Amino acid sequence: MACMLDGHVYEIQRLYPQIYLACHVEHIRAATTKWRLSSRDASILSHLSTRSGMSPRSLASHLGVVPSTLSAALTKLDKFGYIKNVTRNDDRRKREVWLTAAGMRAMSATSVLDARRIRQMLKQLTPNERDDAIRGLALLGRAASALKEGK
Repeated sequence: MACMLDGHVYEIQRLYPQIYLACHVEHIRAATTKWRLSSRDASILSHLSTRSGMSPRSLASHLGVVPSTLSAALTKLDKFGYIKNVTRNDDRRKREVWLTAAGMRAMSATSVLDARRIRQMLKQLTPNERDDAIRGLALLGRAASALKEGK
């Protein structure tokens, strides 16, 4: 089993840098830019979704920060309209944090991966290949999250 996995490990080690180097751009993440995002703020946005919410406690744990530290950042991001705090229907005492459309634009604009380069890369694939690539990245992302959470 380890031998079979070693080939997969090698391929990820080989392929990931190719994508990163092809699409990486120098960027400025600072409160002085149009988007007013620090590196930490951009990192928070990149962990949120417009399709599902995440509890602030889970997000803090995932990011490796204490909830009080995250709370200040979430307040700022909410003020800018990049996130929304939603009370859960099944338990009114609990909240979920969701990425807004404005937050999605801000995250994309401040990403270390250039959207124009990613589009050019994706145009070289068929629609089915693009879907397969996204599914593959989603699987790796899910496994990475589980690994980080110790599952």
